[in-house]
Amino acid sequence: MIDKPIETVMRESQRDILIPADLVATVNENNDLQHVFMVLTKVKYAKIPVLDNSNHFKGLVSLPMITELMLQDTGITSRPLESMKVKQIMQTDVPTIYERDNLEAIMRYLVDENFLVYVDSDNHFKGIITRRELFKEINYLAHNFSKRYVALPVYNQKTAAQRKKAGVKRKI
Repeated sequence: MIDKPIETVMRESQRDILIPADLVATVNENNDLQHVFMVLTKVKYAKIPVLDNSNHFKGLVSLPMITELMLQDTGITSRPLESMKVKQIMQTDVPTIYERDNLEAIMRYLVDENFLVYVDSDNHFKGIITRRELFKEINYLAHNFSKRYVALPVYNQKTAAQRKKAGVKRKI
C-alpha cells in the first residue's frame, strides 16, 4: 500500500499520466503483418496495442514477433507478412488497468512493462500509461514532498547508536 502522504503529493501535480487513445499508435487485429511492420518501423515503438473494429482492446503486437517470422534458413524475407494477420500472432495475455486511480497497481505493472493499457469496463481502449509518465509523477513527488510534509526518521536502534556516537540525545 502506498503511504498516504506520498499518494497525496503525487495526485497534486494536476498532470494526467494517461496518454489518450487518439494519441496512441494502434493497429487492427485484421491488419496484415506487413502493414504492422511498417507502422512499428515508422512510429519507432517496439510494441503497440491491437484493437478490433469496435475499438475493443485485443492484445499487443511487437516488432520481435514480426521479425521472428521473417527469419528463414535462407535469410530474411517479408513474404510471410503478406498473408498473416495480427490476430494470429498477437500477445493476448496482457495486463490491463480499469481504474486509473489505482497507483499501486499501475506502479506494480510498470516495473516489468514499458506501458500499461487502460480500458473501460467494456474493454474499450482508452489509452496507455507509460513508465515515462509515471516517472514524471515520481519526479514531481521528489521535488515537492517537503513543501507539504516533514519527513522524520523512524527511531530505531541504528539511529540511537548513530546519535550516541555523535553525542546527541534523543528528545521526546
